Amino acid sequence: MDSTDLLSPLDSRAPRPGSQRANDSIQASLLILAGLFLVFYSAALTISPAIWLRSSNGPFRWDHWIGVLVWAAVFFLAHRQSIQRLPGRDPFLLPAAALLIGWGLLTIWSILPGFGLRQSIWLLVSAAVLILGFRLPANLRFLRRYKYVWLTGSLLLTALTLFLGVNPLGYGPRMWLGLFGVYFQPSEPLKLLLIAYLAAYMADRQVLLGAAGDDGPNWAAHLLPLVAPTLVMVALAIALLGIQRDLGTASILLFLYAVIVYVSSQRLRVLLFAGLGLLLAAGIGALAFDVVAVRMQAWLNPWQDPSGRSYQIVQSIIAVANGGVIGRGPGLGSPELVPVSHSDLIFAAVAEQTGLLGQIALLSLVALIVGRGLLIVLRSPDNYRRYLAAGLTAYLAGQSLWIIGGALRLLPLTGITLPFVSYGGTSLLVSTLALLMLLIISGPSRSPFARFPSAKPYLNLAVFLGVWVALAALAAGWWALVRSPALLTRTDNPRRSVSDLYVRRGALLDRDLQPINASLGAPGEYTRQTLYPDLSNVVGYTSLTYGQSGLEASLDSILRGLEYNPLFEVWWNHLIYGQPPPGMDVRLTIDLNLQRQADALLAGKRGALVLMNARTGEILAMASHPTFDSNRLDEDWSALIQDPASPLLNRATLGRYPVGGMDGLIPGRIAGLGISPTPSIRLPTGDLPPTRPRRMGIVRCRWPLLPPP
Repeated sequence: MDSTDLLSPLDSRAPRPGSQRANDSIQASLLILAGLFLVFYSAALTISPAIWLRSSNGPFRWDHWIGVLVWAAVFFLAHRQSIQRLPGRDPFLLPAAALLIGWGLLTIWSILPGFGLRQSIWLLVSAAVLILGFRLPANLRFLRRYKYVWLTGSLLLTALTLFLGVNPLGYGPRMWLGLFGVYFQPSEPLKLLLIAYLAAYMADRQVLLGAAGDDGPNWAAHLLPLVAPTLVMVALAIALLGIQRDLGTASILLFLYAVIVYVSSQRLRVLLFAGLGLLLAAGIGALAFDVVAVRMQAWLNPWQDPSGRSYQIVQSIIAVANGGVIGRGPGLGSPELVPVSHSDLIFAAVAEQTGLLGQIALLSLVALIVGRGLLIVLRSPDNYRRYLAAGLTAYLAGQSLWIIGGALRLLPLTGITLPFVSYGGTSLLVSTLALLMLLIISGPSRSPFARFPSAKPYLNLAVFLGVWVALAALAAGWWALVRSPALLTRTDNPRRSVSDLYVRRGALLDRDLQPINASLGAPGEYTRQTLYPDLSNVVGYTSLTYGQSGLEASLDSILRGLEYNPLFEVWWNHLIYGQPPPGMDVRLTIDLNLQRQADALLAGKRGALVLMNARTGEILAMASHPTFDSNRLDEDWSALIQDPASPLLNRATLGRYPVGGMDGLIPGRIAGLGISPTPSIRLPTGDLPPTRPRRMGIVRCRWPLLPPP
């Protein structure tokens, strides 16, 4: 069946007055909805510092409203100009892109306000290009006519980075050209110009492609001579990017090449060979470049080195898990713990702040752009604009899904940006140019729809991209719902320590309510202090850098307020603040007066001492020497782990000769000190009546004492 039978062929694509007004109304309504979303998002971001401190009196933040005002101004003008210049344009593309741009802009403001201001300036530049670009001719003939000039110039600029390239961070691949503090990444426009070149080349040879025969045994012999010049140009571009170690962009170029050759030649085997080529390139890259090997290992087994080479991907999926269903809220959570969360991994920041609902919404916007882009493809007036629209849609969707898949561990991480959303002036400008060209192609034309042999390649492309959107949504649900509890309780999750800065952690008290470990300071500045340092290897520590140990680890859920607090209070604090409620104090059976005597007896010796009430099984003192001061972990850690005397070891519970035959004394034995199961005492304690703590467990101890070395 001819494709025109599917599309109700028209003599003219000029819109009727009624349909034009409908398009204008749809675009205006959607832009208003996007603006309302951003206003509410900004209001939540304004009060986020007060929510962190649980204070109704502030502080508040206002700087991000600059970005909101810039966004409102530029898209109001873009809307008005699009009505005048492109009356028949697609009414969904501009609002979808506007919402993504505003969402990303506010996310950047919430993480790094300085970069948010820069992105607002780049938004002004991009919007100016968009509005002026509405005046371009509808046939985009200048791109087609000078295709070799545009692509060659872009390749030369990319090659120039080999000699004059810089990196704004001061380290890493030098893929930018800089002048007066403004940085430009030539590999970004290279994508668009390659698409324009391929679309023009294939359209100019459409008759030859159609005469090359079907998918018979000699299909390659007919097709390869036609596409050989394009292979040379693409290979040159990929080689340049490979030298720069910009393998993410190289992968995108290979994907775009496969898409345009496939839809123009309508030969499915092109995709098969492109897939094999991508696998081969990944294998060669892993052998030739350490960065590729590291990313492949981190993708296949991120838990092998979660604090080292896999830190970025592990923190990304922990951020997704921390977002849960509805997210922590704008300005809340800790997306800044994810490396480059304002740029490459901004999807992780969106996930943490807006949760699974936000991820689904963002993926839906990507799916909307895919659907509208492919509809523009089917309605294009000639093959050149059809292939161009297909390549632009593949670029916006493919790059989005590639980096989203990397953030969700569906794919290896690459150093590419999320179009419209990520920080990056060149990225935003190029994404806006892609949007501009799609809008122009969707605009009015006096030409009828171009005929093409079959719509099947475009439908296959839609199915492929749709499946990836669905897979990304399923992966988001997996990390945010199924794996969330296990990920958030990992000891290498630094968000737990960040929460301890703002929420008072419960204290460890002795039997007379004297504090042993306590959180001191004000909200936002709480520090965990061991007030009796000689007990450090017994009660343990909670550290942002070194995790947890001892009772601080085994009683963490109580000290963090997740146990013995009403479930509603826990849920409410999680919903409103994204944090647990204030922690519960725990009363131990330790007697600090007896503990001091035990430590004095062991001073200068290596060994352990446990004093137990034989009648009740209560541990009155537990000493292990040599010991350490948990308040000085940052200063002393290197010396502690190298000390042959092993001061970090609790010899009373981890020694080689524990006392046996005591497991049956008390049911429900736990590896910890005896504690009171009703930890309702809070500091300051005041004059509370003495209570007799009920024994919950018993510890293994070491006896007799070892002589000093």
